[in-house]
Amino acid sequence: MSRALLSIAITALSILNNIASPVQANYAGLVKEDFIKLSPRAGSRLLAENPKNGKHYCSSEESNVCHAETTGRKRNEQLSCCKNQCRDVLSDRNNCGCCGHKCSFGQLCCNGVCATVAYDVNNCGECGKVCRHKQRCEYGTCGYA
Repeated sequence: MSRALLSIAITALSILNNIASPVQANYAGLVKEDFIKLSPRAGSRLLAENPKNGKHYCSSEESNVCHAETTGRKRNEQLSCCKNQCRDVLSDRNNCGCCGHKCSFGQLCCNGVCATVAYDVNNCGECGKVCRHKQRCEYGTCGYA
């Protein structure tokens, strides 16, 4: 009885193996075809090839002038060429006031000055939000508690 079961099992496995092989071979062929279609310059589909932060590039050799388009710019924006990229030194935390001046943790760049927005009465919670007279700014809220 056990020999009969063993022979049935071996026969079933060999049949399944013969069925699965063409399917696997076809899949491998399809993958190979798709891979060959990719050019070596195709790049990664996960990494976009857009400029960093969508900012315009500039040259520090050209007297640090940013040749940025005027459309889409904020009204109170002051662009400077920092490490060959145009940056707004009035609001950029990594280039606050001038290139390379970084604001500390918990600070925002408000009009070119690093401000601790959690406790600054002139920039409470965000740049430009001024607390009323005799109100304190605590935890980014005017008149907290």
